[in-house]
Amino acid sequence: MGAGEEHRMKYEWKKQAKELYLPKNKPELVKVPEFKFFMIDGKGNPNTDRFSEAIGVLYSLSYAVKMLPKKNIVPEGYYDFTVFPLEGIWDLAEEARAIEILDKNSLIYTIMIRQPDFVTDKMAQEVINSVKQKKPHLLLDQVRFDCLEEGLCVQMLHLGSYDDEPKSFSIMEDYCRQNKLRRTTKIHREIYLSDARKIQPDKLKTVLRFKVEYDN
Repeated sequence: MGAGEEHRMKYEWKKQAKELYLPKNKPELVKVPEFKFFMIDGKGNPNTDRFSEAIGVLYSLSYAVKMLPKKNIVPEGYYDFTVFPLEGIWDLAEEARAIEILDKNSLIYTIMIRQPDFVTDKMAQEVINSVKQKKPHLLLDQVRFDCLEEGLCVQMLHLGSYDDEPKSFSIMEDYCRQNKLRRTTKIHREIYLSDARKIQPDKLKTVLRFKVEYDN
């Protein structure tokens, strides 16, 4: 395949990676390989301006990568792609674990957007610097570019409000018990297929995922 031919190919996650991004509304086992991400860490209630602004910063960086050829910058191995969806890794502060009612102020999170394989550490920093000049934001100083590999996981599509996610997690944990799998951490992953700013809560689509291992 020539360089020009590779350049014309477009990677669309909804088509080429359905198994990772478009699961069914029932639990399934999946192996998640290593991917690269722009990430921002935070703590507290996600219903805040900071959280919304962090999402905006991540999308600014992701679209800056996609549009590099418009600036006559074509990185080695570049291919056109659909910008990946927003994702989040969610945990709770230790003092909140024993409380039955979720205290959103005690949430610990990393929100992130996956980047194509051709993005290197150097390129990521150049993109961050470029966005700083064009659209300055204090949160750009908190962005990190890192790799993440989840490995063996159980996932399912959750339909509806984020507040109803415990129902889906209960179904996922039942699936684990029935299939001799054990959840290895209380931390979980969410992939947002809907824009909560534009869609009613009962129409939201979110991929829920957590790490597992076989229970010997």
